[in-house]
Parts: sequence; C-alpha cells; structure tokens
Amino acid sequence: MKVEISKTYNPREAEGRWYAWWESQGYFHADEKSKRPAFVIVMPPPNVTGSLHMGHMLNDTVQDVIVRRKRMLGFNTLWLPGMDHAGIATQNVVEKELKKEGLTRHDLGREKFVERVWQWKEQYGGIILKQIRRIGASCDWSRERFTFDAGLSRAVREVFVRLYDEGLIYRGKRLINWCPRCHTALSDLEVIYEPVDSKLYYIRYALKGRANAFIEVATTRPETMLGDTAVAVNPKDERYKKYKGETAILPLLNRELPFIEDEVVDPAFGSGAVKVTPAHDPADFEMGQRHNLPRISVIDENARITAEGGPYQGLDRNEARKRILADLEAQGLVAKTEPLVHKVGHCQRCDAVVEPLLSTQWFVRIKPLAETAIAAVEQGRTQFVPANWAKTYFEWMHNIRDWCISRQLWWGHRIPAWYCDDCSEMTVSRNETEDLKAFYPGTLLVTAYDIIFFWVARMIMFGLKFMNDVPFKDVYITGMIRDAERQKMSKSKGNVVDPLEICDQYGTDAVRFALARIGAPGTDIAVSDELLDSYRAFATKIWNAARFIFRYADESDRLPSFAELQQSDLSLVDRWILSRLARATEEVNRSVEQYNLHEGARHIYSFFKHEFCDWYLEMIKLHPERSKPTLLYVFESALRLLHPFMPFITEELWQNLPHKGVSIVMAPYPEFDPQMVDQRAESQSELIQEIIAKVRSVRAELNVDAKLTVPVRIATTDAELTELLSSAREYIFKLAQVNQLEIVPRLSGEQLGARAVAGGLALEVPLAGSINVDAERARLKKELQKVQDQVESLERKLSNASFVDRAPKEVVEENRRRLADYRDEAAKLTEGLKRLGN
Repeated sequence: MKVEISKTYNPREAEGRWYAWWESQGYFHADEKSKRPAFVIVMPPPNVTGSLHMGHMLNDTVQDVIVRRKRMLGFNTLWLPGMDHAGIATQNVVEKELKKEGLTRHDLGREKFVERVWQWKEQYGGIILKQIRRIGASCDWSRERFTFDAGLSRAVREVFVRLYDEGLIYRGKRLINWCPRCHTALSDLEVIYEPVDSKLYYIRYALKGRANAFIEVATTRPETMLGDTAVAVNPKDERYKKYKGETAILPLLNRELPFIEDEVVDPAFGSGAVKVTPAHDPADFEMGQRHNLPRISVIDENARITAEGGPYQGLDRNEARKRILADLEAQGLVAKTEPLVHKVGHCQRCDAVVEPLLSTQWFVRIKPLAETAIAAVEQGRTQFVPANWAKTYFEWMHNIRDWCISRQLWWGHRIPAWYCDDCSEMTVSRNETEDLKAFYPGTLLVTAYDIIFFWVARMIMFGLKFMNDVPFKDVYITGMIRDAERQKMSKSKGNVVDPLEICDQYGTDAVRFALARIGAPGTDIAVSDELLDSYRAFATKIWNAARFIFRYADESDRLPSFAELQQSDLSLVDRWILSRLARATEEVNRSVEQYNLHEGARHIYSFFKHEFCDWYLEMIKLHPERSKPTLLYVFESALRLLHPFMPFITEELWQNLPHKGVSIVMAPYPEFDPQMVDQRAESQSELIQEIIAKVRSVRAELNVDAKLTVPVRIATTDAELTELLSSAREYIFKLAQVNQLEIVPRLSGEQLGARAVAGGLALEVPLAGSINVDAERARLKKELQKVQDQVESLERKLSNASFVDRAPKEVVEENRRRLADYRDEAAKLTEGLKRLGN
C-alpha cells in the first residue's frame, strides 16, 4: 500500500499531537544512574509572572537545537527547566489584586498574604512554562524546579549559614538602593538607569565669618541638601585653593560644613564645587568614609523628609524640592539653573525612582568570591561564546561591590537569623543529591547578555565556592531580537512581536529555523515577515518533496543501509547526492558542536532545498524506481539531520517513512562517513548541473518561450567528457528543455547564437527560429534604459554627502543595495544584447 499524506501540512495540529506524545513517552527524561556521558543545560528560570517573548524563544530554540542533537548522539541529556519566584514582581502582582478588593497586604498579615501568593502562583503562575512547551522545548519536566521549593529553600539556608560562618555574609548599615513603592532594598542589578530631563541648580552657600562671601555649589537634587555634611572640591582645582580650611554654612538649616578636597570631584561639572550628602548618594557615601563625615538621613523609606529636615519634615521628596527651591529663591540663594539630561535609577519592577538610603541590611562580602570566578574564566575553565563577552564579565567582576541580599518582602526566602529581645544578640542557624552527583557540573548555559551579572557571574562564584567547580563549561550569549528596521522591540514603539502568534501564523518549525539561521552568537537579529515567510516556504518545500517521494514509497519498503547501497548499481546522481549528504552532515555537526547554529542551519538548508529538492528530485524523475533505495536513505537521513532545528515536521514525515526505532527524537544523529564521499561523482554531476543552469539562464535572459525547446552545442575533444555528456543527455534534455545536444570539437560561431562557459566548457545555444531577434533586441534596450536611469538616480543620491550624512543609516544601506542590484541587472541586459549581435 502506498504511503499517503495530506496535500498541505497543518503545523498547529501536528505540533500539539507530537509534543504531548513525546512527553508522555518520557523521551526528555535524564537518567541519573546512566553510564552514558552527561550533557546538561540549566534553563535561566523565567519569572513566574512572565509570558513568552521573542528573546525567550531565541534562547530556548538555541538550547533545544543543541540538546536534541546531543540526545540523538547518545548523551544522557538533561535540560533542567524551572521558574523564578520573582519576589518583587510577584508580590507587586498580588498586591494589585488585593487593591481591587480594597485591601493591602498589611490587612491580611504576613502569613495570610503568603498563602494568597501561593494561591495565585498555583492558579496563574507558570503560564510561561506551558508556552515553552508550545515551541518544542525538550526539557525534563519531571525535574521542573521552582526557586521557592522546599528543597531549594533548604539549599539557600545552607549557603547562607556557611557564608556567614566564614565571615562572607555580614549585617551592616550601608547605603543601599531603596524602592519607596515596593518598600524593599534592591541590588545594583535591580536598578535600571534611564535618561531624564532635569535641571542643574547652582546654590550659594555662605562662608562662615565672611560677610557677603559665598561659594556656588551645583546639584540636581536640592532636597538632599538638608543632609549635607561637607562641601568638596578637587585638590588640583586652583580656583578653590583659597578656601582650604574654611567653613561653609548650609542654607535654610545653618549647619556648618567643612571644605574637603577629594580627587573624585570633577572640576568640569557645574561650578567644580559639590555638596556632600553621605546618607543619600553612593559617591558621597564613599567620600564620607574617606573623610570621616557624619551621615544624616533626611529622606525616609516612604520618600518623605525626616525630622532631620527641620521645617520640611513630612513632605514628599518632590514637594520638598519645590518648597526648598522657593525658600532659596526668596533668600536670593539660587544663582542660576541649567537644563541637564542625566541618568536616574528606577526600580526594575515598578519603575519608581530609587532612593539611596542608609539602611541596616545583609551583605555578601563578594570580592573573595569574585577572585576565584575571575580566575576560572581566565584559565578557560568556563568559556564565553563569543569570546569578546568575557571582557564585559571581567570589567564588572573587577569592579564588583558587596552585594545587598536582604529584601523587605513577605514573598521570598527569609534570612535565617533570629534576634534576642533581652540581649540584642543574633543567632544564625540551619533550621543535594543523586542528581547533583550525576549532573554537576553542567555543560552549557545559554543566556542573553543582559543577565551576565544577574545569573552567570553569581552562578560561577557560588558554584566554585560550594561545589569546587564551575557550574558550566561554556556560556553561549545570544543577541537581541529587533524588528525588521533593526529597532529594539518595545511596547511604546508598538513593534513587539508575540512569538506564539507568529508560530500560529508561520508554524513553529519555520520560526525556530529562522531564529537559528540568522542568530549568530552575540549578534542581534532582525525579524521580519519576509524572513519568516521564506522559512515557512522551506517547510512547505520539504512537505512537497515528501509527497513526491511517497508516490513511490510503499508501507512494506525497508530502509536500506549505506553498505547495501554500496553493493547496488548506483546512478551518477545517486552517488552525487550521497556524497553531498556526507559533506552536509560533516558541516552541520562541526558547526553546531562549535555553537555556530546559524552555519549549521545554512548547510542543511542549502543541502535540503537546493541539492536535494531542486536538483536530485528533478533528476531522478527520469528513473524514480531505480533511485528509490537511495532516495529513501537520503531523505530519512536528512530528516534526522534537520530534526533538532525543525522537530515537528521531521517527526511527522519520519513516521511515514521506512525507519528504525520508535521516534526520530531518539533516532541516531547522522555522523560523517568518509566512505560516502565521492569526489568524482560530485565533479561530474556539478558540471552537468552548471550546463543546465547556463542554458536556463540564456533562455530566461533572451525571453525564449517556455514551451519551446532549443538545441545546444558543447565544444570538447576529451573522450571522457564526451562519454559523460552523452550519458547525461537525458538530464540536459529534460531540465533545460533541449531538443538536440551536439558535442563538437569547436563552436560554429554563427551570429545568432548565445554563447556561455560552464565548468570550463564552451557551449552555444543557436537561437534561429526560437526568438524574434528584432523584437527581443528592442525589449532588452528598453529594459536596459530603465535600469540605467535607476542607476544614475541612485548614484546621484549616494554621491550627495548631505543625504549620506543625514539620512537614517538603514535608508542609506537600502539605497546602496538597490544600486548594486540595478548594476547587476544592467550587466545581464548588456550581455543579452551582445548575444543578439547588438
């Protein structure tokens, strides 16, 4: 019985059906007791509040391609999925839900509020993991982790206690990032700095004991002047040498402020003299430590002025700024204001302006941990792909500051510390596994560059500290997804693409392949409808190739081995396609092994689309039954080669072919076999293909009617080539629409004939009777004139320096591309005219 498949491929139906089956069969499960070599990837856990975006899809596609190939190569693969409990983000979401009910978390109390968050997590959290399944990610879902699971909470406590015992965790009063909206401390990495239109205020500070003597101090935050404890200048600034040893008087509060000299002061900023507020600015905090200055907190956790702010107590920080400026203006103490754009820290989760505050928090003494993590990358124990991202890692690690780890949240890991009410003393106390032994260290981490510090650096530091080894050998850095105009995707621009929508529109396999094909490591990707449509067309081409193959395939057919094919009478094109399959297999394996997925995708695309579909299938239509064993062998092998990139369509077609095994997921991945390489068959077949391509080109350029056949003459006196061309006559006749092939010592040189060179052989296509020469000549001249007009117009535009300098870069590049295309077209039209004798 013949194999039958539908006329068109239905991606959505196939994707859901195959993924559910794969998961039910346990194909993604890793065996902790296996003796096979392990290959391990830990998924950077998405937030429990999140939903899938294009960055996730790129990241997960890269991981899945690599994992699926390794699984097929026989590795004991573990791709560990999980979710981050996302303390601030999740608490914010639930608090917004409570607000709709007219409640706050304080109305519920801590215990009830945490119960409410768990309820929300069970009902709404984790949507993103279902979405990750939708794109074909072959994770071991039986090991899915949540960063607030009991086991992980125990691990957090263990790490905390051990670091505390070693003096690497301490509790101290330091300047931290504080979110007045979320009411919690933030690490440096949770603060996003955004440009803000602001003003620089020049305020006159009186000099003690000197009538009508002032110094101008520049600041962007007049409200923090209430906490000033000094005025600072650069010791090399000659303008202020005369003030050494003087005392300034703080306006409004009349506090005495010493003059200090510090090299961090920029003489070019403002007046060159700055106010020092150690309790409300990171640089001032460090300066205050160097000069033993007092720290006066004048803004509290609600961003309101404290009692230290005197008459401004209780005012919101923004209202305080207005009142303070008004009072300064009234006293004639605002010398001038200037517009200024500067970066202001915002909370990553709620976008509130972050307030630097003095607070008693828990910190990790990070430099000792950073030193070993720096050495690990320097020694090559962990390598970045591309390698240039190691520089970014080193820059941050060499300048790392102690990490504030405590948060004032109710949803999250609690510091395992207890305080004695009677003596004020503090106690820290403790209230992994077969998998850890089997799968640590991991092999690879795939991540975007924006979490090198959030995720990569910290994993390396703590992996080395607690496991005495790096957590992964390689770090693959993906690029950023951009729109068709290469702009960053953002909701404000309205150019955000929903990956699930485009998977519905184009098919998940097409989207995956597009991302892999253009996603070189560390390189940003421009996603467009044209790009996605081209790879949907690729999937359609594969499906249509299968429909052709299944015309000749029978359910009783057996898949031959290569050894069996070697024993058979293979045609030239059969030997050629086997050799090209071997070459493609070698290149795809080499590329993916080196994490160059874009190169691997390019090689398999070229093989499948051009060599297999465009040439091989067309050539064997002359003898399909003779080539059927080779056809089945090559198609089945190519599906396995393609599977990691396009898992759904390959499983759908593989199941309908003669095959060995139950699922393509677990089938062996093709590996390079040098015995399949046949250089002679490649050279001979490619010569025939070039002759066919040249004749087709002549026909197209000279507008020969598609229904007409033409004669061809090829000049050679080589007996071996003559025999090859004679044996290939049927291919040339069929694929180039030729009605006569003459092999001659030399070409006739007749005037009305198009000449070309293919593989070093001169060929001629006599055109008498095939075209209306005068009409064709007129057509070509008219087309050439149009193209030359376009060339001249674009050359004028691109020679205009004003256009090149002022137009958007992408517009200039598009014009240059069009000019190159028109020049190529003009060359082809000119060649056509020459062939007609012009």
